[in-house]
Amino acid sequence: MMEKGNINTWPEYRKIPDNLNITREVLDKNIERGIGEKTAFKYAKNSISYNELYRKVNSFAQGLESIGIRPFDHVLVRLPNSLEFIITFLALVRIGAVPVLQNSLLGADEVSYVRKHSDAIAAITFENISSPIRLLRDEFRSGVIIARGIAENEHSFEELLRVGDGVTNATANTKSDEKAFIVYTSGTTGNPKGIVHAHRWIVAQGDTNKLRVPPLENDVVMATGEWSFISALGHNVLYPLRNGITGAILEGRMRPERILKTIEDLGVSVLYSVATVYRRILAIPEIEKNYKLGSLRGCNATGEALEEATYTEWVDRFCCPIWEHYGVSEMQLVFGQSPHWPIKPGSVGRPLPGTVVKVMDDDYQELGPEEIGNLLISSDNPGFFLGYHKDKKKTKEVVHDGWYHTGDLAYKDGDGFIWIAGRSDDCFKSRGIFISPIEIENALRKIPGIIEACVLPLSDKEIGNKIRAVVVLKDEKMGDQEFANFIKKSLKDKIAPYKIPQSIEFINELPKSPVGKVLRRELMS
Repeated sequence: MMEKGNINTWPEYRKIPDNLNITREVLDKNIERGIGEKTAFKYAKNSISYNELYRKVNSFAQGLESIGIRPFDHVLVRLPNSLEFIITFLALVRIGAVPVLQNSLLGADEVSYVRKHSDAIAAITFENISSPIRLLRDEFRSGVIIARGIAENEHSFEELLRVGDGVTNATANTKSDEKAFIVYTSGTTGNPKGIVHAHRWIVAQGDTNKLRVPPLENDVVMATGEWSFISALGHNVLYPLRNGITGAILEGRMRPERILKTIEDLGVSVLYSVATVYRRILAIPEIEKNYKLGSLRGCNATGEALEEATYTEWVDRFCCPIWEHYGVSEMQLVFGQSPHWPIKPGSVGRPLPGTVVKVMDDDYQELGPEEIGNLLISSDNPGFFLGYHKDKKKTKEVVHDGWYHTGDLAYKDGDGFIWIAGRSDDCFKSRGIFISPIEIENALRKIPGIIEACVLPLSDKEIGNKIRAVVVLKDEKMGDQEFANFIKKSLKDKIAPYKIPQSIEFINELPKSPVGKVLRRELMS
């Protein structure tokens, strides 16, 4: 039996009270602290203060109750990053209802599955993305709420705001370990899973990130991901609110040019994104000439390894570090680098205080430095999820003996830094030897002219699998056999000969999930 992590290892300030409500923690307490006139969020050319946000959340909470939404009711939220999203999430949580967060790009079949699986009794959406919701109108007991458009046979978001105008809505007396919200995964490997989080999650997420990246009074924080994903929700909405600083709302398609323009227009000082975005930004011609990014003091990267070349170029050009971190949807932050700690590009950093992790072999024996094994996280953690909605079997598959099995392979170096070696189910054998795609992908991205790379198995009768590399180039015209040969030659001094891809293909863009992860299965189909 493995030793479990002890919750007593958490810093003293993280003791969780029995009664806790996320909205009270991140909104009401800022009003009580006397910062009501401070800007809570910036968006486009507008802004909203903490006082005004507090008023709108209270008003909308009253409006929600007027159409029959009660504590523990599940409400489907199909909204892109917007002020409406923030108001909706906080208002639902305030009254003890449960936001069911779903990616706004999902199609009708996926929306229908989540509605049925989550038992949602109402839905909130924009008119321009409402079609899948309106098809299910009769399945929502409390109806559909339409924002930014005409509500014909539905409730109007704006009208519900007016219902409770000027009313201070009482906060539900929720328990810290009660269900607060559900996040549905993108479902790239089957039906989406509903990840259930408790109110106590806000303390773990907000305070861990505060410890890793201490906020400055005038910080403006922005994440490039959609808030239906827990990482972007935590970093862009709840982290700023928890710490009384300002968030920036990135609206519309999250293209590199739009990201840069928003940083410039809103004065973003701390950015959260994925490694791919930083590489794509650096590939844009004349960035410094066309965009003013002097407001940035620090950036954060997750999702995949950030190779040293990208890190170095970013720092050289923008005088701004990138701090890598690692989290899971079932908990959030686990490892991280920080402005106050040493940085090793490509590593996800060290375990954050209060987080107990191990690198184990298949027999649950802890491995030493540089040995690749299964990455496990102690489930004895206030930020840990309550389980998968309606799926106790799946929950037990990933959480047992006091540990969460991430499915990631990792190793630690002599300094205690953690390095992700890839997903266990992405590894494959070639010539009887296990191949870790991420190692080869990192080597490929160091070659000048390569922006992105994905390594996959290519079935072969003789050796089991050949190694296939799918590559995105900075200049598409370079994609010929001559450059493929150059790639193989360049890899000879970087990785073992048996790891060099036998097949190299060029593609304009890698298929990705809404959260930015490469959809490997689409490349294998």
